[in-house]
Amino acid sequence: MPRIQLRLTPRGHLLLEEANDAPTLDDTVAARLTEAFGRGTGEGLLQLGAGEIGQSLPPTLVWWRDFAARYVEAMCLHGAGGGGETLSAAFFSAMAPPPEAELALLVLTAPMMPGAEYLTVDILRGLWVDLGTAFAASFTAAGADLQTFLKALNPAWNLIGRVHFNLAENRRDPEWPFAFLATYTTRLSPQAKAQHVPLSQALREYAGAANRDKLLSLLMPVQRAAGRVSWLKAMVDAGEIFHPLRWSPAEAARLLNSVPDLESAGVVVRLPAHWRAGRPSRPQVSATVGTRPPSGTGLDALLDFHMDVTLEGEPLSAEEMARLLAGTETLVLLRGQWVEIDRPRLERAMRRFKEVRDLAEQEGFTFAEAMRLLAGTEATGDDESAAAADWSHISAGAWLTETLRALRNPDGAKLDPGPALKGHLRPYQKAGVEWLHLLSGLGLGACLADDMGLGKTIQILALLLIQKRRRSEHKPSLLVAPASLLANWAAEIERFAPDLNARIVHPSAVTSYDGI
Repeated sequence: MPRIQLRLTPRGHLLLEEANDAPTLDDTVAARLTEAFGRGTGEGLLQLGAGEIGQSLPPTLVWWRDFAARYVEAMCLHGAGGGGETLSAAFFSAMAPPPEAELALLVLTAPMMPGAEYLTVDILRGLWVDLGTAFAASFTAAGADLQTFLKALNPAWNLIGRVHFNLAENRRDPEWPFAFLATYTTRLSPQAKAQHVPLSQALREYAGAANRDKLLSLLMPVQRAAGRVSWLKAMVDAGEIFHPLRWSPAEAARLLNSVPDLESAGVVVRLPAHWRAGRPSRPQVSATVGTRPPSGTGLDALLDFHMDVTLEGEPLSAEEMARLLAGTETLVLLRGQWVEIDRPRLERAMRRFKEVRDLAEQEGFTFAEAMRLLAGTEATGDDESAAAADWSHISAGAWLTETLRALRNPDGAKLDPGPALKGHLRPYQKAGVEWLHLLSGLGLGACLADDMGLGKTIQILALLLIQKRRRSEHKPSLLVAPASLLANWAAEIERFAPDLNARIVHPSAVTSYDGI
């Protein structure tokens, strides 16, 4: 692993160089930093502060990373309101550095490093300008808006300077079981985790005319969202957005339903971490088809069909279902967890599967209908199936699952036409015979589409010999071929399968059809 360090020159340039007494650094990190600092001090600091956030680095590099990250954080806070795509290079260079007292404290707390004696407040101001120049050049070259550019540096940066609406469960208060708090993110931790503070702090931090633009930029997504979401507009007008709030299930559901509008406006919505995929659990109408071997074969085989309403894979009782369907709330506490319920959609899904179940009980549910249902094609012709798709799930039962597996990968280990086949099957021909035998056993049709000359005839003859050996009773097979190929088939049967009792039924080979 390489040993590299940063050295500050008297003129305020940072040089990345090898040193025997420097700490070791990960190869990939060292390569990125070497390439960036090779382009200049500003480019190197930008890579260190923006791209290496969260990386484990030696103390000196951590100090310089924290300094550079301050610039990136300032840019994130500016870009929170959107519109970053119109920024000019002059704006980046003119981004105000931290106050002099803060820079002086940085100088005093700097670790031992080569060139530390040259470190001054003026040097840090100069490096801040270098960072702005590098940031402007990279941003212009990217040709993207500011949020997209920041996300490309590190996905975590896209959360800095953003307003977050946080919803949490509060199970100690049955009347108000949810809590709401608006926050914004000010910086990343050394582990690249966004640091949240209450949105009310922005009013204090950005107080005064000098910080008015920063406050307006931060709150711009909230204003955009309020223009689309009526309940949020009422909260903003009343100033409630700046305070922690206790919420009822109805108010929490209101937030859930508004997530698309809030996020499209630039607000980040954070829901309880244990809600899978960012949503509460949903009851689902679950159906299983083909658990047992069917009666009959082929496309007309009749399969069993079973349905349940489940929560996270576990069936709901009749009492639980009645409770879900009887209420009016979108969020219901069931089995110790919050459940999201859209009654019209759930009822449509239940009605849809009940129709399928009734069809299976009254007329039988065929293999073909099962395939259409599993593929998402509605067996009953119900136009509401698309609306109910999020609230239903259908799966293949044990027998159908194994059958579908065999169709994809037929197991022909025990298939052998034996010595009756006077020829040798190539591997691909064996696979073709296995597939043909499986579909034949299911009563399904097949298309053997090998190119001419690759041995389709011998595969069919091998299949007929296998069926002859396995059938307990005499069942003739009918092979239909063009008249021009009858002689060829007769010759191939005589060559490869002389034990087959073959008869050509054609005017050229028989004089009478009596008894056929």
